[in-house]
Amino acid sequence: MDENGENNIDDEKEIENEEVEDVNINETDTLVIATDAIATYAGIAVGEVSGVYEMVGKMAGFTEAISGKKNLSRGIKVDKNDNSVKIDVNIIVEYGARIPDVAFEIQTKVKNIVENMTGYKVDEVNVHVQGVHVVQVKEDKPAEETTTEEEPKEE
Repeated sequence: MDENGENNIDDEKEIENEEVEDVNINETDTLVIATDAIATYAGIAVGEVSGVYEMVGKMAGFTEAISGKKNLSRGIKVDKNDNSVKIDVNIIVEYGARIPDVAFEIQTKVKNIVENMTGYKVDEVNVHVQGVHVVQVKEDKPAEETTTEEEPKEE
Protein backbone atom coordinates (compact mmCIF):
# COMPACT_ATOMS: atom_id res chain seq x y z
CA MET A 1 0.00 0.00 0.00
CA ASP A 2 1.13 3.55 -0.65
CA GLU A 3 0.84 6.60 1.61
CA ASN A 4 -2.83 7.03 0.64
CA GLY A 5 -3.75 3.51 1.77
CA GLU A 6 -4.17 2.24 -1.80
CA ASN A 7 -2.77 -1.01 -3.18
CA ASN A 8 0.16 -0.52 -5.49
CA ILE A 9 -0.16 -3.18 -8.18
CA ASP A 10 3.48 -2.81 -9.30
CA ASP A 11 4.70 -3.67 -5.78
CA GLU A 12 2.46 -6.77 -5.70
CA LYS A 13 3.84 -7.97 -9.07
CA GLU A 14 7.42 -7.56 -7.82
CA ILE A 15 6.64 -9.65 -4.73
CA GLU A 16 4.97 -12.38 -6.81
CA ASN A 17 7.99 -12.66 -9.13
CA GLU A 18 10.59 -12.93 -6.37
CA GLU A 19 12.16 -16.35 -5.93
CA VAL A 20 11.68 -17.85 -2.50
CA GLU A 21 14.74 -19.55 -1.10
CA ASP A 22 15.17 -21.78 1.93
CA VAL A 23 15.55 -19.76 5.10
CA ASN A 24 18.82 -20.54 6.83
CA ILE A 25 19.00 -18.45 9.96
CA ASN A 26 22.21 -20.16 11.06
CA GLU A 27 23.55 -23.69 11.42
CA THR A 28 21.47 -24.52 14.50
CA ASP A 29 18.18 -22.70 13.86
CA THR A 30 15.48 -24.00 11.51
CA LEU A 31 12.20 -22.72 10.16
CA VAL A 32 9.25 -25.11 10.36
CA ILE A 33 5.97 -24.33 8.62
CA ALA A 34 2.91 -26.20 9.92
CA THR A 35 0.94 -28.32 7.48
CA ASP A 36 -2.17 -26.31 8.44
CA ALA A 37 -0.48 -23.14 7.18
CA ILE A 38 0.42 -24.86 3.91
CA ALA A 39 -3.15 -26.18 3.61
CA THR A 40 -4.51 -22.66 4.13
CA TYR A 41 -2.39 -21.30 1.27
CA ALA A 42 -3.56 -24.20 -0.92
CA GLY A 43 -7.20 -23.54 0.05
CA ILE A 44 -6.91 -19.88 -0.88
CA ALA A 45 -5.50 -20.90 -4.27
CA VAL A 46 -8.36 -23.38 -4.87
CA GLY A 47 -10.89 -20.70 -3.96
CA GLU A 48 -9.61 -18.56 -6.84
CA VAL A 49 -10.37 -21.24 -9.46
CA SER A 50 -13.51 -20.86 -11.55
CA GLY A 51 -15.67 -24.00 -11.64
CA VAL A 52 -15.05 -25.06 -8.04
CA TYR A 53 -18.34 -25.06 -6.10
CA GLU A 54 -16.75 -25.92 -2.76
CA MET A 55 -14.01 -27.89 -1.07
CA VAL A 56 -15.14 -30.89 0.96
CA GLY A 57 -13.69 -32.54 4.01
CA LYS A 58 -14.83 -35.01 6.64
CA MET A 59 -15.32 -32.84 9.73
CA ALA A 60 -14.79 -29.41 8.18
CA GLY A 61 -18.48 -28.46 8.03
CA PHE A 62 -18.98 -29.42 11.66
CA THR A 63 -15.93 -27.42 12.75
CA GLU A 64 -17.10 -24.38 10.77
CA ALA A 65 -20.58 -24.56 12.31
CA ILE A 66 -19.19 -24.60 15.84
CA SER A 67 -16.50 -21.94 15.37
CA GLY A 68 -18.44 -19.69 13.00
CA LYS A 69 -15.24 -19.21 10.97
CA LYS A 70 -14.63 -20.31 7.40
CA ASN A 71 -12.04 -23.07 7.27
CA LEU A 72 -9.76 -22.19 4.33
CA SER A 73 -8.00 -25.55 4.53
CA ARG A 74 -11.24 -27.53 4.25
CA GLY A 75 -10.78 -30.55 1.98
CA ILE A 76 -7.00 -30.19 1.80
CA LYS A 77 -4.53 -32.79 3.02
CA VAL A 78 -0.81 -31.99 3.16
CA ASP A 79 1.99 -34.56 3.52
CA LYS A 80 5.31 -32.88 4.28
CA ASN A 81 8.80 -34.33 3.90
CA ASP A 82 12.01 -32.37 4.60
CA ASN A 83 11.68 -29.57 1.99
CA SER A 84 8.85 -30.89 -0.18
CA VAL A 85 5.11 -31.44 0.09
CA LYS A 86 2.38 -33.55 -1.48
CA ILE A 87 -1.09 -31.97 -1.49
CA ASP A 88 -4.49 -33.64 -1.94
CA VAL A 89 -7.48 -31.44 -2.75
CA ASN A 90 -11.11 -32.65 -2.46
CA ILE A 91 -13.67 -30.58 -4.34
CA ILE A 92 -17.19 -30.42 -5.73
CA VAL A 93 -17.32 -28.87 -9.19
CA GLU A 94 -20.08 -26.71 -10.64
CA TYR A 95 -22.24 -28.33 -13.30
CA GLY A 96 -20.97 -27.34 -16.74
CA ALA A 97 -17.36 -26.85 -15.67
CA ARG A 98 -14.87 -28.92 -17.67
CA ILE A 99 -13.29 -31.07 -14.95
CA PRO A 100 -9.84 -31.56 -16.56
CA ASP A 101 -9.48 -27.77 -16.99
CA VAL A 102 -10.57 -27.09 -13.40
CA ALA A 103 -8.15 -29.74 -12.07
CA PHE A 104 -5.23 -28.40 -14.13
CA GLU A 105 -5.85 -24.84 -12.95
CA ILE A 106 -6.03 -26.02 -9.32
CA GLN A 107 -2.75 -27.91 -9.71
CA THR A 108 -1.01 -24.91 -11.27
CA LYS A 109 -2.28 -22.31 -8.77
CA VAL A 110 -1.70 -24.46 -5.68
CA LYS A 111 1.83 -25.37 -6.79
CA ASN A 112 2.77 -21.76 -7.55
CA ILE A 113 1.30 -20.23 -4.40
CA VAL A 114 2.60 -22.87 -1.99
CA GLU A 115 6.11 -22.83 -3.49
CA ASN A 116 6.27 -19.02 -3.52
CA MET A 117 4.86 -18.51 -0.03
CA THR A 118 6.60 -21.34 1.83
CA GLY A 119 9.76 -22.19 -0.08
CA TYR A 120 8.81 -25.87 -0.07
CA LYS A 121 8.95 -27.79 -3.37
CA VAL A 122 5.51 -29.16 -4.31
CA ASP A 123 6.00 -32.69 -5.64
CA GLU A 124 2.31 -33.47 -6.27
CA VAL A 125 -1.08 -31.79 -6.28
CA ASN A 126 -3.77 -34.47 -6.54
CA VAL A 127 -7.31 -33.28 -7.24
CA HIS A 128 -10.17 -35.54 -6.12
CA VAL A 129 -13.57 -34.56 -7.55
CA GLN A 130 -16.11 -35.75 -4.98
CA GLY A 131 -19.24 -34.54 -6.75
CA VAL A 132 -21.00 -32.13 -9.10
CA HIS A 133 -23.23 -29.28 -7.92
CA VAL A 134 -26.39 -29.02 -10.05
CA VAL A 135 -29.14 -26.41 -9.97
CA GLN A 136 -32.47 -27.98 -10.93
CA VAL A 137 -35.22 -25.70 -12.26
CA LYS A 138 -38.83 -26.82 -11.82
CA GLU A 139 -41.76 -25.13 -13.52
CA ASP A 140 -43.56 -22.47 -11.42
CA LYS A 141 -41.12 -22.98 -8.53
CA PRO A 142 -37.82 -21.30 -7.64
CA ALA A 143 -34.55 -23.07 -8.52
CA GLU A 144 -33.60 -25.87 -6.18
CA GLU A 145 -29.95 -26.72 -5.51
CA THR A 146 -28.70 -30.29 -5.34
CA THR A 147 -25.26 -31.79 -5.12
CA THR A 148 -24.27 -35.29 -6.11
CA GLU A 149 -21.45 -36.40 -3.92
CA GLU A 150 -19.25 -39.43 -3.27
CA GLU A 151 -17.98 -40.32 0.16
CA PRO A 152 -14.25 -39.42 0.45
CA LYS A 153 -12.14 -42.56 0.21
CA GLU A 154 -9.80 -43.48 3.03
CA GLU A 155 -6.17 -43.74 1.95
